[in-house]
Amino acid sequence: MAPNVEGLDALDARLLLLLSDQPRLGVLECSRRLGVARGTVQARMDRLVQRGVLLGFPPELDLAAMGYGLTAFAVLEIAQGHRRLVAEQLAAIDEVCEVHATTGQGDLFVRMVARSNADLQRVIDEIVGVSGVRRTSTSIALSTPVAPRVRPLLERLAADGARPES
Repeated sequence: MAPNVEGLDALDARLLLLLSDQPRLGVLECSRRLGVARGTVQARMDRLVQRGVLLGFPPELDLAAMGYGLTAFAVLEIAQGHRRLVAEQLAAIDEVCEVHATTGQGDLFVRMVARSNADLQRVIDEIVGVSGVRRTSTSIALSTPVAPRVRPLLERLAADGARPES
């Protein structure tokens, strides 16, 4: 579902911050902490889900603690007209965590994980073996100084209630 282009208001942002911090909170507890009616929280959550803003409540996982301590990124050049097919085949590789279609030198940007350098080589070999992949350039992540985040955006909206510019 494509997200609605309409912005969030301060209450939406405060609700999302609360759920980001404690995703197991119920609607009643959210309403108590936000100082609004239970029905208001439920309606806001329903609207955020319907608009494609709130996608679910997955747990945050530490891949290194699960045995996948190596993260790498690959830029793939693919044969023209094969993006969908290549993406489907990449999705079948368990260690591929994300794939983004991009502009610039490459066509797809892939985030993958592995257990070791040897395991990374196996994953890269699988990716290179995907029909339609012409060339790949891989880099290993040494650290993650800024993890994926949306909190600063939500905090700004919660603080000033401003809507993002269209």
